[in-house]
Amino acid sequence: MQFKQPEILYFLFALVLPILVHLFQLRRFKTAYFTNVRFLKDISTQTRKSATLKKWLLLAARLLILACLILAFAQPFFPSESSASKQAETYLILDNSYSMQAKGKQGELLKRSVEEVLAQLPDTQEFSLITATETYWNVTTKSIRKELQHLSYSAIPFELDRALAQINARPSAQKKNILLVTDGVNVQSKSLEQTNKENNLFVVIPRAEQKNNASIDTVFVKNQSNEFYEIEVRLRQFGNDKKAIPIALYNENKVVAKTIIQLNSTPKSAVFTLPKKEFNGYVSITDKGLAYDNSLYFSLAKTKSIPVLSIGDPAKCGFLKRIYTANEFRYTNQALAQLDYNELDKNKVIICNELTKIPQALQTSLKAFASAGGTLIIIPSDQVDSDYSQFLQQLGEFKISTLQQGEQLITQIAFAHPVYKSAFEKTISNFDYPKTKSNYVLTARFPKVLSYANQNPFLVAAPIGNSTVYVFTAALNTTNSNFQQSPLIVPTFYAMAELNQQTNQAFYTIGSAKDILIDKALEKEAILTIKNGRDQFIPMQQLIGNKVKLNCGDYPGTAGNYGIYKASEKVENMSFNYVRNESDLDANLLQLGDCKQASSIESVIDTWKSNQTDSDIWKWFVLLSLLFVILEVLIQKFVS
Repeated sequence: MQFKQPEILYFLFALVLPILVHLFQLRRFKTAYFTNVRFLKDISTQTRKSATLKKWLLLAARLLILACLILAFAQPFFPSESSASKQAETYLILDNSYSMQAKGKQGELLKRSVEEVLAQLPDTQEFSLITATETYWNVTTKSIRKELQHLSYSAIPFELDRALAQINARPSAQKKNILLVTDGVNVQSKSLEQTNKENNLFVVIPRAEQKNNASIDTVFVKNQSNEFYEIEVRLRQFGNDKKAIPIALYNENKVVAKTIIQLNSTPKSAVFTLPKKEFNGYVSITDKGLAYDNSLYFSLAKTKSIPVLSIGDPAKCGFLKRIYTANEFRYTNQALAQLDYNELDKNKVIICNELTKIPQALQTSLKAFASAGGTLIIIPSDQVDSDYSQFLQQLGEFKISTLQQGEQLITQIAFAHPVYKSAFEKTISNFDYPKTKSNYVLTARFPKVLSYANQNPFLVAAPIGNSTVYVFTAALNTTNSNFQQSPLIVPTFYAMAELNQQTNQAFYTIGSAKDILIDKALEKEAILTIKNGRDQFIPMQQLIGNKVKLNCGDYPGTAGNYGIYKASEKVENMSFNYVRNESDLDANLLQLGDCKQASSIESVIDTWKSNQTDSDIWKWFVLLSLLFVILEVLIQKFVS
């Protein structure tokens, strides 16, 4: 037991006074005169022993009355469970991801949680707040009220382990009070249970009442022709609701197409056909579930003719000129001896056709071309030197054997590969297989596009950095192969070059931190800015030849259509969207293990208050003093 006012205890010396009064009675005896002795019969006689007992009982009662009053004024208390609990640091981890936009009994989960925190924590309460995007250390409820009330949803997924690591990194001699508020959707943690063992951790999981939700999963170019794009919009329905959802396609905020799609538990797709022109808009659905996944922004660039350069004997490159026609490509050919190295980086596709030797200077230029996002196609000759093999090994860890003689049929087609994805309506199992009379055996870890009957590759596609390198394993001249007369020749070379035009994605996901190549030459001090009517930011950027590599990190904060600008000049359109992994409100829920789950924020704060509040017992001493007063009266009245 401890005292809040221990100096009051000095008044306990006052207990000497009633002792002195009882021990040294100064009252004088007075003579009582009676006119008649018969009145003495009415006086109750007291023995000397009973009188002494009464005095001692009265003394004890009065001492206890005085002692209890003094102790009550000294405010005695029992300290809380931990003597240092009042000094324990308080941390609030608040999940502000988009799944917290769901509605509970009293409104949106995030907004209701914020209201409850502000209502329950005293204005002077000091705590630290951690969200998916913001961190506030050692603030009071009063100082951070405005920020909490305007807390927005995060485009960056909520990472619980990151928040716990920040808390654990702050040294403290005491256990920390940690309150985690999350709906648990797509929240995983490896350190939650360990943090719970070391601290006073409570988890509050607000639940959504309505878990039915429709979302736009993705948008991509399914097919394209010379004049049209075929756009596929993939939608998903979560929950038990099965209903028709209206879907609309907008270009620059103008409706260009509408339809209705019936959703159920399996993903559904809607297909739109658009003119092959510049597109900068979005697709939208109407849904009563989560709002953040009801729109998806995307951009399609204006098609440009693709510059293609073939290096090799003009006579052997004649078939390429017939494939890369002038309406879609700008095709040129240069012999190795007359090659202009300054023209290499002005092309999107370079084809090394049956070169017996690749000089060191050309090797360096081709590596730089590939690292800048260009498409490189290598067709070997019947005779290659060791430098050729070394170049392939440095380019993509290809290992090539010596030339193998013997006729081989090309029978295996990777129909799912992007090269052939749009070339065939269905899988073909029987056609006039092309063949080669001699070939190299290539060992590589990359996917095979075309293969021989013995499973050895004929064409390999290697995604290396920002580019794709295609390597054939046999010469394509008419002496060695009939591939030039095969129906495969046109779709193969056309797609390899045309895919370079599709390297710019229809949209990017916020927070993916993916490198983006922009075909724009910049002066040394120039920079690119990404902006729209509301937001703007400067991404990390690096000059690579005539291109700029951008990395947006966690920006922008808001989904939408944006433009890339060099000063006031618009270079290109691009679109950003929120991550789509929180549309399912029942997916990947947080596993709590032994962690304490509370029913509400109020109950957690009440528990903290009770743990940090000392047990005051002064009221009991007041009651005891009153009890002894009553006891004194009873002694006076009934003890004779």
